[in-house]
Amino acid sequence: MEALKNCDHRVVGTKQVLRALNGGIAARVFLAKDADGFIYHRVNALCEETKTPVTMVDTMQELGKLCAVGVKTAAAAVLK
Repeated sequence: MEALKNCDHRVVGTKQVLRALNGGIAARVFLAKDADGFIYHRVNALCEETKTPVTMVDTMQELGKLCAVGVKTAAAAVLK
């Protein structure tokens, strides 16, 4: 969790995380357990495919706070 808080190179939001995974630049993904089922499974499946480690966060609200954004977020990633 500290890696996400103190990182200068990160992306926040499902679209940006999927783009980072597809581009091979995501070092670690953070995924909210209460994210929409479709989003959760899509991001998780791509992480497995690309062998990117995933850290689960309890809620989207908590993940949004960790990323210092004023909204809930389903996914975030630390970049290589």
